[in-house]
Amino acid sequence: MSVTTAQPAATLEAVSATLTIAASASAVFAVLADPTTHAAIDGTGWVQEPADRAPLTGAGQLFRMDMHHADHPNGDYQVVNKVVVFDRPRAIGWLTGYRKDDGDLEFGGWVWRYDLTPLGPSEAEVTLSYDWSAVPPSVREYLQFPPFGPDHLVNSLHHLAELAA
Repeated sequence: MSVTTAQPAATLEAVSATLTIAASASAVFAVLADPTTHAAIDGTGWVQEPADRAPLTGAGQLFRMDMHHADHPNGDYQVVNKVVVFDRPRAIGWLTGYRKDDGDLEFGGWVWRYDLTPLGPSEAEVTLSYDWSAVPPSVREYLQFPPFGPDHLVNSLHHLAELAA
């Protein structure tokens, strides 16, 4: 596996990291579009299992993930993600939310996005970004952003590189 890592970059309301992965952009995209791989990609250990195992196929698609976080009131919980970017094999991203007690969906305003740049037939530059610029003040009162340490994005990209190789 050949990787080149850039330091995580941050703006006021987003962080990103970039890694060159020794796999084609199509192969990397296929891993990202498969919810069954997301727990293995995650650099925090919060993502547990996909509640929806179907591959991601387009913008607007919803997929649920079982999660665990020690600071969450229930420990275990479930998120609902909505695919907001789907441009095979160049970009994929989703907005994270949850199903309220009344059954309606509510999204917190943060987006996970992967941008892939082919560098040849078996190499791609991948940028993972986490953007919380649309998080409303009511959510910022009880959640700190970003909710993970600076190495999380880099760790996730290394996990992705292993899976795509």
